[in-house]
Amino acid sequence: MSLVQLDYQDTVAVLTLSRPDALNALGLEGDGAELMEVCATLNRNPLVRCVVLTGAGRAFSAGGDIKAMQARTGAFSGSGMAIRESYRTNIHGIVNGVYGLEMPVVAAVNGAAIGLGCDIACMADVRIASDQARFGATFLKLGLVPGDGGAWLLPRTIGMSRASELLFTADVIDAQTAEKWGLVSRVVAHDDLMAEAMALAGRIAAQPPQALRMAKMLLRHGQTASYATLMELSAAAQALSHQTADHMEGVSAVIDRRDARFTGQ
Repeated sequence: MSLVQLDYQDTVAVLTLSRPDALNALGLEGDGAELMEVCATLNRNPLVRCVVLTGAGRAFSAGGDIKAMQARTGAFSGSGMAIRESYRTNIHGIVNGVYGLEMPVVAAVNGAAIGLGCDIACMADVRIASDQARFGATFLKLGLVPGDGGAWLLPRTIGMSRASELLFTADVIDAQTAEKWGLVSRVVAHDDLMAEAMALAGRIAAQPPQALRMAKMLLRHGQTASYATLMELSAAAQALSHQTADHMEGVSAVIDRRDARFTGQ
């Protein structure tokens, strides 16, 4: 069963988790390979300037497939070493695919984002939530730990104290609390979610695409690199940007008091 549906609206790609009957559960065999290939395809496409990530139906993603866990099938079958390898290839392929997208990603969180689903949302650069959305890092409730990188990502998203509270209690928080904690940028009416996300993606996609990807790269490296390393990366990226036609178009547009028309050149 395919995990994602990919659609295009001009220079914005819409990536939809598409198992609505299973609340977009993740972790079936092949999910990691599928996400890695879809995201690699997007990275190779110079026309794609922004990605909107959302879920079909009433959930963003309920996380790992609990029925498969109970039956010990698929990614959760075999010995401990076999399950470890399944996480490294399949589960990690899901998160690595989304995290490895070179262009900005806007998550339109339309409903429950639980466990692995919450961590997938955190892989996005910007998160907008429906007022019906809920978030939880509920691994301990199942006798598990975050096996998908959430222990690295969640503190970088909402800080160590909030991340610890969310993980150690296994609480599920509503959209308004998620906004207060900085887990999402804003909360909108459920029926307005995709329109708001697409409008934001459109404003992002209006920027020069090469500089846009390099700006995301700098923000990512800025989370872990030293100050000196980040400064060297910034100088190199800026030098490349100065040589682009889009840079000159941006300068001309400001001087001429008109909107820039960036081509990716």
